[in-house]
Amino acid sequence: MTKLHIFDMDGTLLTGSACLEVSRHMGQIDAVNLIEEAWGRGEVGHVEFYELCLPLWEGLTAADIDEVFRVTPWLDGIEEVWRDIERRGEHSAVISLSPQFFVDRLLPWGVVSAHGARVEAGLALDPTLVLTPEAKVVILGQLMERYGISEEDCVAYGDSASDLPLFNRLRNTVAINGSEAIRAAAAARYDGSDLREAYALGRALIDGTEPSAAPRGDQRAGTAR
Repeated sequence: MTKLHIFDMDGTLLTGSACLEVSRHMGQIDAVNLIEEAWGRGEVGHVEFYELCLPLWEGLTAADIDEVFRVTPWLDGIEEVWRDIERRGEHSAVISLSPQFFVDRLLPWGVVSAHGARVEAGLALDPTLVLTPEAKVVILGQLMERYGISEEDCVAYGDSASDLPLFNRLRNTVAINGSEAIRAAAAARYDGSDLREAYALGRALIDGTEPSAAPRGDQRAGTAR
């Protein structure tokens, strides 16, 4: 049976977040830093987050997004990982709470499907199109049904509380530069800047083997599950 690899984006594939990178480009980094901090404390909900951010991005163009994507600090080896997954006849997906317009730019790098919040600067916000952490589990179910894959053949990669519903659902999970909570929930943990090394841990989990390489950093398998 084939496999499914699900990746978070912010803090997992990149350092920081897409919203902060967009805000830095638009000269609004201080304002959005405060919004993100309030969101992290639970004082701002997912919909309200975008209600506050989108007006600050007024005038954002496709060229701006392309430039932000280009200069974003990504982990090394992302395209190589997704090429290897494709070569094996497996599936990959990115599920992020960040804007769809940013997540979509990962598709040319080889990920099979990309899922984000369908928001646009300058347009009215539809609250039903803003993703939540729980929505990641819903999308997981849709992908498993589409590909005919069981939970045992899925592995999730994430870094923070927004990934906890997914990590609590799946047995095969890898925390990448993770928070304390996500590290406790993960089956394996990785600290570093190369996705190929974290992928080796995920590969070992779903294949039932030892990692094929010795990645740097903390990569010990967890005992939480």
